[in-house]
Amino acid sequence: MNLTLNVWRQPNANAPGRFVTYPVNDISPDMSFLEMLDIVNEGIVHQGEDPIAFDSDCREGICGICGIVINGIPHGGKASTTCQLYMRHFREGETLTLEPFRARPFPVLKDLIVDRTALDRIMSAGGFISASVGSAPDGNDMLVPKNNAEAAMNYAVCIGCGACAAACPNGSAMLFTGAKVAHMAELPQGQPERYQRVVAMLSEHDELGFGSCTNHGECSAVCPAHIPMSAIARINRELTQAALRGYSSATA
Repeated sequence: MNLTLNVWRQPNANAPGRFVTYPVNDISPDMSFLEMLDIVNEGIVHQGEDPIAFDSDCREGICGICGIVINGIPHGGKASTTCQLYMRHFREGETLTLEPFRARPFPVLKDLIVDRTALDRIMSAGGFISASVGSAPDGNDMLVPKNNAEAAMNYAVCIGCGACAAACPNGSAMLFTGAKVAHMAELPQGQPERYQRVVAMLSEHDELGFGSCTNHGECSAVCPAHIPMSAIARINRELTQAALRGYSSATA
């Protein structure tokens, strides 16, 4: 396959960026997208230039680190991680535009790499339970109804890649936050902090500069973990219940 890449190059967080064009020749359609970038970088390094910086780790669709916007769609539009996207998804001679995830709380560090620690801060605000630690408890010590366990796992599969915020026209991370809140709300271990959790996590979400959800649905459409929009409905319901119980950002 022969392709053309228009890649966002930005040397550091404080420098201006620009698109640079790279011709790509003789790429196997069976290569993953990141393998293709590895080949491109070999040629760039051979020419004595700085390679394209991009994030990757497991390359198995588990960690969620490999976030790239391809032709305007996070991860390339297959509802999978970028490392699971294969070159056969594209057409011969196609031009691909590569950008970093675009959201106010995701500052660009270099080229296609952004700082996504904002998601960690949302988790730190309330994504925990108060439980004694020590030896492992008995497996059946706390019974969880099957329906609740399945619902919790459907939300817990969120890998925190940030594609939802990058795809949202408002830069909202409500799908991510909703998945974390709904996961804990389904389990008995999550009940003690249930209402202060949703207030604290949503307050952090807003303070970090993520936008509001207006139900475009782009977040769920690109989510590699296929988190449904019901996660957002659930977090709104949890927030309403928290308000009725007197919880606010001041009490969280």
